[in-house]
Amino acid sequence: MKEVLIEYMKRFTDLSEAELIELTAGIPVSTFRKGTILLNQGDVPDKCYFVLKGCVRQYAVDEHGNENTFNFFTEEQSVTIFTDKGSPYSLSCLEDCTLIVGDLATEQASYDAHPVLEAMTRKMIQEDMGAMRDDFSSFISSSPEERYHDLMEKRPGLVDRVPQYQLASYLGIKPESLSRIKKRSGAGHLRIVD
Repeated sequence: MKEVLIEYMKRFTDLSEAELIELTAGIPVSTFRKGTILLNQGDVPDKCYFVLKGCVRQYAVDEHGNENTFNFFTEEQSVTIFTDKGSPYSLSCLEDCTLIVGDLATEQASYDAHPVLEAMTRKMIQEDMGAMRDDFSSFISSSPEERYHDLMEKRPGLVDRVPQYQLASYLGIKPESLSRIKKRSGAGHLRIVD
């Protein structure tokens, strides 16, 4: 499974595959069952994750008890919530997941031991932040139908992996609206997970 991480890391470093294998040798890989809560809203995050296999949902519950989905993390995506206060989000496994688990408390010690790891992590975060900024800009300036088409273009498999009501929440619409958009788009044949 760490081969996925090594392939991903190659984008951010000139290290050889042998050096990357050595660098990742001590990195813990854990499996989590579908439904596992990795972080509860309000808790202070102490872990970060990298998805080798599976799907993790980032969501929050508002004051009225409504769940709002903010992101889905799938293979080759990092999952980190940066705050030293209570997290505004929860993280849960939508599928059985295999994740690399990092300990935020020992992160600096890892960087001190492997300076190249800090440089790679910085590049990864910059790429993730850039993509998130672009996605957010696109999201706020587009219609629900455009958001759906953008999702189908960038992450077509997601629609088969997550429940429709969560996908609708992520797109900022009601499940009924998502059904209509899918029907108009000729996507009514897609399997919907509920």
